[in-house]
Amino acid sequence: MNIKIIMLIALSLCMSGCWGYKAPRGPVIAHAAPRPALIGHIVFVQLSDPTKINALQRDADLMLGTIPSVTTFACGPHLDTGRATVSDDYDIAIYLGFESQEELAAYVDHPQHVQFVERWKPHLKSLRVYDMIDLPDAQTQVGYCGIGGRKKFLGIF
Repeated sequence: MNIKIIMLIALSLCMSGCWGYKAPRGPVIAHAAPRPALIGHIVFVQLSDPTKINALQRDADLMLGTIPSVTTFACGPHLDTGRATVSDDYDIAIYLGFESQEELAAYVDHPQHVQFVERWKPHLKSLRVYDMIDLPDAQTQVGYCGIGGRKKFLGIF
């Protein structure tokens, strides 16, 4: 008798999780790569003397990657993948991530950033700087489990 009651309760829980469930419209992404930061500051540097790449990378690691408002950081030379569509017109790229425009502004004014720019500006052949904001598209429902969040939480599916 106890087994019938347990089965009835389990069936009720399953059914209550399905009741009123509406399938999402549009594309559903069950897994998405983590987003590194809300704001990305991307810098492409071409040096007058490419033999100084290692020194620039060392300075960027020590001076830029340690600024408190920087939440994500990457720095490195161009990776030749053999693809003609990938630009190779730079020696080193620097990526910095921030969680707000205020944190980006704090980075720009930070003494370590100012010192880095003053140190390396005379060695530049060209410089391209891009700022972007990562605003996930609500239509893609990134992070939404297509099975139904509540049922997934309960471990049913």
